[in-house]
Amino acid sequence: MRTRSALAAAAAALAAATCLTPTTAAAAPRQPYAHAPAHACSPSVRIDGFSDALDKTTFQGAFVGNLSALAADEDGTVAALSDRSQLFSLDVRQKGRGTPSATPVRVVDLADEKGGPLDSEGLVVDRDGTRLVTSETEPSARRYTEDGKLLGRLPVPGALRVAPRGRAVSNQTFEGLTLQPGGRTLIASMEQSLTGDGPDAAGRPLVRLQSWQRHGRQEFALGPQYAYPLDKGLGVSEIAAAGDGRLLVLERGFTAGAGNTVRLYLADPRRASDVTAVTNLPGGAGTRPVGKRLLADLGACPSLGATARQPQRNPLLDNIEGLVVTKRSGGVLRLLLVSDDNQSPAQITRLYALTVHLPRP
Repeated sequence: MRTRSALAAAAAALAAATCLTPTTAAAAPRQPYAHAPAHACSPSVRIDGFSDALDKTTFQGAFVGNLSALAADEDGTVAALSDRSQLFSLDVRQKGRGTPSATPVRVVDLADEKGGPLDSEGLVVDRDGTRLVTSETEPSARRYTEDGKLLGRLPVPGALRVAPRGRAVSNQTFEGLTLQPGGRTLIASMEQSLTGDGPDAAGRPLVRLQSWQRHGRQEFALGPQYAYPLDKGLGVSEIAAAGDGRLLVLERGFTAGAGNTVRLYLADPRRASDVTAVTNLPGGAGTRPVGKRLLADLGACPSLGATARQPQRNPLLDNIEGLVVTKRSGGVLRLLLVSDDNQSPAQITRLYALTVHLPRP
């Protein structure tokens, strides 16, 4: 979701801010990260580097920004989704545990059934190479070919549709999308709660995760729905499969004058209740929400020399919306994150490289 209103007043004053340059991190020692305070964000997460090289650039006439999702493609590139109906392919390089670099090599336009634009937010590259893309205004989940041809759309429960057709708020619906290992379970995350869904016993808002399942070559059909407890003041900006049935969940918020809050959680839906039939969350005493565990508050990461174009508690942070796992080795994951600059002079398109050591289930 684009955080426009709180930034509009600050944009003009900050338009002359200087551009940033990539920073290279030194090689990381092995665990524990407590021995590497220069790059540790938490005992589980370290930041390896960042790059602003894509910021305010163009490729084949297209603005390279507004990036809301990342996905690994079969040809080794990273697909990067703009919420302005464009899909880029990025050649991403990273030498060791250092600064990521990305070069656009392709861009295609996306459209809905009437040829209109999308507020495209979630992205998965399916096992056949087609692209699954969510839009948060209806919401919808559509399938496209590699060159942007619309193939169809997945069913969406009525309650998740934007009011008055459903109980969702526009621009607060399908923000994240991921495909579990094996390719049979697709999961989309709502950014905020449905009208009528209350908090849990701890006062945390509950958002819904919608799954689809398929068998063989069939298209996805609606599957279980789960309740995820959200930190107060934040929204779910992205989810990614951890590789073992668990999910990485990116929660993000913005406060004018203080900047962004971005937290990375590990969530496990496997023991959660199916809440499809629960009209109003939290449901009864036997309704189990998704369990989650904080991996890192990214505001606690070292800034690595980054500067910001608006007030930030940590100048490394911006409006982080995209997350992809680029490498798995046992319980160690390499992540690439991207921020959505909303095509604003007060924000930055920034890539982040992280290493995560997953705790055992």
